[in-house]
Formats: sequence, C-alpha cells, structure tokens
Amino acid sequence: MSKTHAFEFLAAHSDAAPVDFAVAGLFGGDSTLTSWTTAVLTGAADVTEVDGTTGRWADINDELSTASLFDMGEKRTVVIREADKFVSANRPEIESYLAKPGTAARLVLQFESLASNTKVYKALDKSHVLVCCSGETGQKTGATAASRRKFLTQYVASRHQTKLNGAAADALIEMLGEDIGFLDTEIAKLALYLPPGETIEEPLVRDVVAGWQGKTIWQITDAISSGNAAEAIKQLDKLISGGQPAIALLPQIAWSLRRLGLAASAHVAAERAGKRQTLEDSLAQAGVHRPAEIARAIADMKRMKREKAVQLLAWLLDADLRLKGTHSADGRDRFMLEQFVMRLASVA
Repeated sequence: MSKTHAFEFLAAHSDAAPVDFAVAGLFGGDSTLTSWTTAVLTGAADVTEVDGTTGRWADINDELSTASLFDMGEKRTVVIREADKFVSANRPEIESYLAKPGTAARLVLQFESLASNTKVYKALDKSHVLVCCSGETGQKTGATAASRRKFLTQYVASRHQTKLNGAAADALIEMLGEDIGFLDTEIAKLALYLPPGETIEEPLVRDVVAGWQGKTIWQITDAISSGNAAEAIKQLDKLISGGQPAIALLPQIAWSLRRLGLAASAHVAAERAGKRQTLEDSLAQAGVHRPAEIARAIADMKRMKREKAVQLLAWLLDADLRLKGTHSADGRDRFMLEQFVMRLASVA
C-alpha cells in the first residue's frame, strides 16, 4: 500500500470498518491527525502503548508474538509512541520485522518525522500502511489546500453535527494556522452558535473566533504598522500569557500584513514596468476591495513606509519557516515571534 495522507485515509474509513494491516507507520507531527488515524487503525482491539524512548525490542517482540484473549474478533495492537528514537536504537530488528511481520498482533509506529530515503519508509510504503499526519500542505506532505478544505468541511464538520463552507474553512486556517486540533476545537465552538445541521459561514468565523483575541491581534498589527514596538510587544504578551501558542498566533498576525505585502509588491512591480498605479489598484490586486478596508490599508502602508512594506512577504515567510523548524520548541518560539514583531514595528 503506497503512502496516503490522513485527510484521505480518515475520510475513506469514516464508516468505522476494521482496517486490515500488519504494520502501520504514521508521521508528520500533527498530534490530532495521529490520534484519529491510530483510533481508526486500532478499532475495538486490545491496545498496548509503549514509549519509544524507553521501550526495548525484546519486550515489544514478546508483545507482538502474543495474541489477545479479548480481541473481540480483531488482533491486538501494539502502538509505539515517539518511534523515531525507538527505530534509531533498533533499526536492524525493525527492518527484519517489516520484511516478515508476525501474525499474532499488529504494530503501529508513531513517528514525528520519517525520511523517505530510509529502508523503514520504503518498506512501509511498499508493503504496509503509511500515513502522513501533517496539517501542512505542499509536495512534502502530499496534501493540497483543496484536500485540507474538503477534510475540514466534510470530515471535521460532521464530527460536530454541523456544516462548514469553503470560505469559512479558509478563514479558520488564516486565523488559527494549520494545527488540526485547534481547527477542530474552533469548529466545535462555532457549531454551538447554530442549530444542528446548519452551515458555518465566513462572517460567523470572523465574528466569533476573533473575540478579544481578534481585537488584540488588531492592536498588534496596528502597533506594527505605526511603528509602536512597545505596544505591539505588550499586546503579544497578553495573548501568549492567555495560553495562545506562537505557532497559532503568527497566521493571525500575518493575515492583514500579508495583504499589505502583496499590495506593496504589486505596486513596485507596476513601477518597474513603467506603469502609474494607485495604491487602491495595488490593494485590489492583493484582494482588498471594501472601501473601509482600503482606507485603513492605505493609512497603514503610509505609516509603515515603503522600505518596510516591500519586505513584509519575505519576513513573514522567514518567520513561518523558523517557527516550524529551528524555533519550534517552547521558549524559542516565543522569542522568535517577539523578535519578529520587534523587527516589523521598529524598522523605519
């Protein structure tokens, strides 16, 4: 069985029918997708969970060789959490098991990441179940913006007896980021505002999800565009102290700034082509059409100054990559976000 993404895997097995497999590998880092996929794979079977940082192959091999007396018609399942470290310490044994798995029990390996050039990845991809559990889109994960939108509007929304249209799904991702657990929680909250079966639309998302946090985000972006670094950091601290992780805050801060960056890039491109273009036209190209939004955006761009506006997109991309890579750990993520806000708010 070749690699699939959790969006497609979960949708294909939403009927709760048992999945036939000997070994499954889950990778990608989204804990919610990993949890949901594991639940589908294990079903009603007897499950033994093992910590991959402390588990020993000899003990796990014994578990895999022992059938359950209470299998309810299904094989028992051994789930290894943090399998990255476990496989690194027991690679020959795991590779041998993948080549010839036992029949008494099933094995689920939960990886944070799994390189495609390893023998373990190739064996799982060729002969077993391999599922990417990442909320991100792109060639690396195999998910697209369309497949994620479909997953949210159909699979996740149905979990809460509601409907969600595409524009509302896109707005949620813009405001909250790509973590499926955050998105699932917000859809559950939004479902409470409507009778069962009715559709969540974009205006409701903008009104409800924002709340006081949305007002604080507005204060941060306003402080950034006006060059008030102290106010921006003050409001950012309020959100982080309220329990909002940096990875979820960046998309909310970036939402309006990205449009300013797109407008600045369009304006510079027109100038280089020898065209005279108004800021209104540049903002229209960036997706800003409402009169009130245009007036505010023009004021923000004038306060921000040209030199900073044209660098917005590059700075936003750099911050996003750092939060998902070198600065993803607790503490480092906050430092990076504060540094990012200071950079935007203090540059003349």
